[in-house]
Amino acid sequence: MTYIRTFLNIIALPLILLFIWFISTLGETSFFVPTPQALVETFFETWTSERFVSDVFPSLGRLMIGIVLSILIGIGAGLLIGSFRWLRALLEPTLEFFRAIPPPVLIPVIMLLIGIGDEMKVSVIVLGAVWPILLNTIEGVRSMDEVLADTSRTYGMNKINSIRYLILPSAMPQIMAGIRQSLSIALILMVISEMFASTEGLGFAIVQFQRSFAIPEMWSGIVLLGLIGVILSFIFQLAERWILGWYHGLREIEQAA
Repeated sequence: MTYIRTFLNIIALPLILLFIWFISTLGETSFFVPTPQALVETFFETWTSERFVSDVFPSLGRLMIGIVLSILIGIGAGLLIGSFRWLRALLEPTLEFFRAIPPPVLIPVIMLLIGIGDEMKVSVIVLGAVWPILLNTIEGVRSMDEVLADTSRTYGMNKINSIRYLILPSAMPQIMAGIRQSLSIALILMVISEMFASTEGLGFAIVQFQRSFAIPEMWSGIVLLGLIGVILSFIFQLAERWILGWYHGLREIEQAA
């Protein structure tokens, strides 16, 4: 019963919006806004053909590589910076400076330095998606319970075991919050990076459709991006439930008490 209620909650609002869209375009022949039926037909015609291999698959590959690199760099650097107060004080102004620079403005610079290949697109994704993970990891490490830190030192726990059994579990809720924020940033930057000097990818395809006045195809690309975002969110929620199972269980016990 719970699964049915959850499923209905998920699809209720999209169905209502589709119904409003269907009613508002009934009998209309607007060139810029296709009807739901026309969009569904165009979607399957466009993205179930060779474009899935030539545009969607490369984009997903770059997106996954960018997200994985962002997680590894963000958690690794965050653990290091968060563990030492002097290092945190030394790097904080510099981190704030680089964090304030929007990654899209760096695309021309990155193109000059490393070219226009996949390395440029992945670099743009990492430059934007790494910040939420890095800053949340630093904050998670910094806010670790002092009693736990003193206990680990009293029992002579080495640094590796301290990170594995104390620091990472303590900081993991904030790290997962940072990863959740970085997913949407990575998807946005994937599209933007493919709009510059690219010959394939979802961003390139959408711009190509817009410039050739293939409006239903352009809308279908936007819908596909939204579906990728929803799938990423569901995968993240499953991973979070698995990784933070102990944390959610503890919160349920605290709320029930």
